[in-house]
Amino acid sequence: MAETQGSRPPAGTPPPQSPAYAQDLSRSLGLRENMFITLSAVTPASSVFIIMPSVISGLGGAAALAFALAAVAGMLMAFCYAELSSAFPITGGEYAFAARTLGRATGFALFALALLAGVLTVAVIALGTGDYLGVVWDSLGGKKTGLAVITVASLVSVLGIRTNAWVTGVFLAVELAAIAVLAWLGLVNVEQPISTLWTPHALGENGVLVGASAGLVSSFAAGALFAYNGYGTSVYYAEETRQVSSIGRIVMWSLGITVVAECLPLVAVLLGTPSTSALMAAPSPMNYFLLERGGDTVNTVVSLGIAIAIVNAVIAIMLQIGRLVYSSARDRAWPDMVGRPLAAVHPRLRTPVLATLLMGAAAIVVAWLVPLDKLILATGANLVLLYIFVAVAALYGRISGATAHATYRMPAWPWVPVAAIGVMAYVLYESIDADWRPAGIAVAMVAAGYLYYYAYLYPRREHRWTMPDPVRDTTE
Repeated sequence: MAETQGSRPPAGTPPPQSPAYAQDLSRSLGLRENMFITLSAVTPASSVFIIMPSVISGLGGAAALAFALAAVAGMLMAFCYAELSSAFPITGGEYAFAARTLGRATGFALFALALLAGVLTVAVIALGTGDYLGVVWDSLGGKKTGLAVITVASLVSVLGIRTNAWVTGVFLAVELAAIAVLAWLGLVNVEQPISTLWTPHALGENGVLVGASAGLVSSFAAGALFAYNGYGTSVYYAEETRQVSSIGRIVMWSLGITVVAECLPLVAVLLGTPSTSALMAAPSPMNYFLLERGGDTVNTVVSLGIAIAIVNAVIAIMLQIGRLVYSSARDRAWPDMVGRPLAAVHPRLRTPVLATLLMGAAAIVVAWLVPLDKLILATGANLVLLYIFVAVAALYGRISGATAHATYRMPAWPWVPVAAIGVMAYVLYESIDADWRPAGIAVAMVAAGYLYYYAYLYPRREHRWTMPDPVRDTTE
């Protein structure tokens, strides 16, 4: 029988040999509903309108090259996620992979990193809401709108998982329609040469384009990776998904759909813009493009669609990080007075209400205090380091036999995880060369995770952070 949260066995009592989690969450999602939430967490429209503009402003047309490089890296990482997710279909996600392949200390360090990544991502995406709602109504612009979005999304995300799946599915259709409009406006108004897509530029004096280095493309690839991120989040809902053995397939399909949904409008905008220098110099490049090619009405309608997409993304990511914290509490990472309420599941909704609301409050504080440009940089470096850990877990999991039972097996092992590690290490190096501080924050979070593990969890390792077996899917 699994040890319940908060129980305290007598000193010296050995832990159970094969504990398993209880099925506290509601296993009510089909593969389609899981993909709705996963794609909403990736949020292609939010990436196109919030993350992509910073890459365009820094690289010009070569933003397409940065996104192409990130797509290759994303494919390598998706193979790693797919295999690990099918081996460990556990709500804890990345930390559950690492703890069972690389050791429990590394598992907690990765939990700390994933927690930071989740909170930063919510803050980054939510703060973009004002830019697009402000187009519809001036008073809705600004940071306060982003904070309100986080608040509303936190309340929605505590509802039943199936309700959230359909809410995010409807919103996802709206954001894909907005992306389609953007792509169409660019493809019917092509003015720039095709070479624009692989020629890096920076803005010089008086808005004149000057050449930029290939290394700059690599440094912006970290931001592009962030735009694709989220395809691996399907595992966070594995304990709520029927036919969970197909979780690896959801990961791969989610990445494929994301790459198409983001790269097509990017190429269309870069080739269809009236002026590359004006696009780069615009405070909001996508709004500039929409006004130039579609006019005020189209800009207003699409901007409203993007605002809906942002709300959708925040809901989906709140679902994820709420379950991340719930899982850590269920694994007895915290003192009982903290862990018990965080591991509680609402008896009717069957969702981790307190853990989700706590993460919403944390995201509000971060969004309020940290400027958006710093959040984007910090999130990119954090994500690259997270990916390195996942790739190492995928590599060592096969070597040690920890993932031998996986229902999905990546092709070309061990070259896929080795290549992923190499690519991510290079992107991290270029990011550090451009600005060491974001990577420093990520490394500090990992160090804090190790410190907490050895200071608190390791002395109590017989009964805390014991990593039980996944919940068995009885529908298969």
